[in-house]
Amino acid sequence: MHYRYQRCGIDFLSTPFDRNGVDFLEQLGVEAYKIASFELVDIPLIEYAASKGKLMIISTGMGNIQEIQDAVDACKRVGNEQIVLLKCCSEYPAPWEDMCLGDLPDMRERFQVPVGLSDHSAGSLGAVVGVTLGACVVEKHVRLEGVESADSKFSMTMDEFAQMVREVRNAKMIAKSSKGAGYSLTEGEKASMVFRRSIFAVKDIGEGEMFTKENLRVIRPGYGISPKCLNALIGERSKREIRRGEPIKEQDMHRGMDG
Repeated sequence: MHYRYQRCGIDFLSTPFDRNGVDFLEQLGVEAYKIASFELVDIPLIEYAASKGKLMIISTGMGNIQEIQDAVDACKRVGNEQIVLLKCCSEYPAPWEDMCLGDLPDMRERFQVPVGLSDHSAGSLGAVVGVTLGACVVEKHVRLEGVESADSKFSMTMDEFAQMVREVRNAKMIAKSSKGAGYSLTEGEKASMVFRRSIFAVKDIGEGEMFTKENLRVIRPGYGISPKCLNALIGERSKREIRRGEPIKEQDMHRGMDG
């Protein structure tokens, strides 16, 4: 069975509910252990699973701050710091108003571990919001067409799951920062700069003639200097002859754009 998952590029994991379950999963070579919300307070189970040295993915539904901290501490006591905490609303299905995904950044900072979402809500929206708030793991129940189970009401079809994966990846891409100093331009935005407004001569201006509101105007395209320089230009005299329709350049300003 494990070989089939490897062929599909899927890491196999499961949720143990007692020590026997951990021992069985060890025999199967699981990559990680998922601790369900209802077992959050089963510290002996968490310690035993964590002692195997695998990634621990722990759902926190119904858990208060101390109970979550106890679970984190249990993993660390046995030398396992590979922990992901999943924000979870243990209602099935979970209503959006009870999900409180705004807790995700606080969880990550408070417990100093990566965070994710165990999502029992309808559709993809919860997962999309969770990822934009920092979730690095999303758990979602899936079902086979025509098969009814206790989980069916809050489970996705495989096609819906595939759509959720696409939406989550797109949300993560959309939510990234521009990085670097300030708000940097994309390559596409650089190409659009020409459509900005700038200062142009709307009448012929002779050398030594004064710039006025009548012979200057802020219009497109962005070949001239910034519109913020208009008031500084008014009242100055032109250093050169400028034809109607020419953009005003930085060298046309006596004090420069930073003057």
